[in-house]
Amino acid sequence: MKKFINDPDSVVSQSLEGMKLVYSDLIDVNREPCFVFRKDRKVGKAALASGGGSGHEPLHAGYVGFGMLDAACPGNVFTSPTPDQMQAAAKAVDSGKGVLFIIKNYTGDIMNFEMAAALCESEGIKSTSVVINDDVAVKDSLYTAGRRGVGATVLVEKVCGAKAEEGAPLEKVAELARRCNENARSIGIAATSCIVPAAGKPTFTLADNELEFGIGIHGEPGSARIPIKPADELVEMMLEPILKDLPHKAGDEAIVMLNGMGGTPLIELYLLYAKAAEVLKANGLPPVRSLVGNYITSLEMQGFSITCLKADQEILSCWDAPVNTPALRW
Repeated sequence: MKKFINDPDSVVSQSLEGMKLVYSDLIDVNREPCFVFRKDRKVGKAALASGGGSGHEPLHAGYVGFGMLDAACPGNVFTSPTPDQMQAAAKAVDSGKGVLFIIKNYTGDIMNFEMAAALCESEGIKSTSVVINDDVAVKDSLYTAGRRGVGATVLVEKVCGAKAEEGAPLEKVAELARRCNENARSIGIAATSCIVPAAGKPTFTLADNELEFGIGIHGEPGSARIPIKPADELVEMMLEPILKDLPHKAGDEAIVMLNGMGGTPLIELYLLYAKAAEVLKANGLPPVRSLVGNYITSLEMQGFSITCLKADQEILSCWDAPVNTPALRW
């Protein structure tokens, strides 16, 4: 294993320390229990909190700030944060308007966030949860009952963060989050595995001429192993199940994220996006907003994912609203 680390056990804490130093104007880090929170916490708004295993940076801590999350709970690499982290984060950012937990659909995350919600209730903190399950690759996996929560998490956090900044009540913010999730679909593919620092070896192996189609963000197996194909063919293969599963009609528009999994260069991501935009437009779902880059990763995995969110005017308005976080700002 070749990684620029000191000790597998200290990767997360030392990374957060560096992140805090870089973005000291935006975020702070609570150590025990560990969570990242906004410095400019706004009183009188519904708070947004999320979290999950580390290794998916910039998700989630990179999206803490104005217009997105109020707090994020990082677990160890690919390991759910604990209920006490989530409870402490919610308590720190709640200003009396309640807290929305945005949860990726993984068994450990679901269980721990449910426990955290019960702990919050016992302290008089109002909370509600939205589960993101946008992955069309597989219905069940090693980590999941039902579809996995992947790229749509970023889009939900941005759209609903803007809604919360407007002063919308918790119920309205949660309703918008559920609508975004219902209208979002994602799928990923990988050319290489990632290496979890504590494991010290690749999670899986692929032959030189193989790709893993439908990969999960923790290195879970996809739906098939396929031979390497030209980029345009891969994009067409990936958009087929997205377009088949996402109801759309003439006149609909989409926010599209072409996401790198950590090890794919931008020159390839832009090439892939060009084909994705062409295919979506030809199928009556043209992209009107886009993100291209590393937004929800799997350590150093060489791969990419495509997320399409069918967007109405409210969603687009919230998308366009200002945002200022370490990883997303306009």
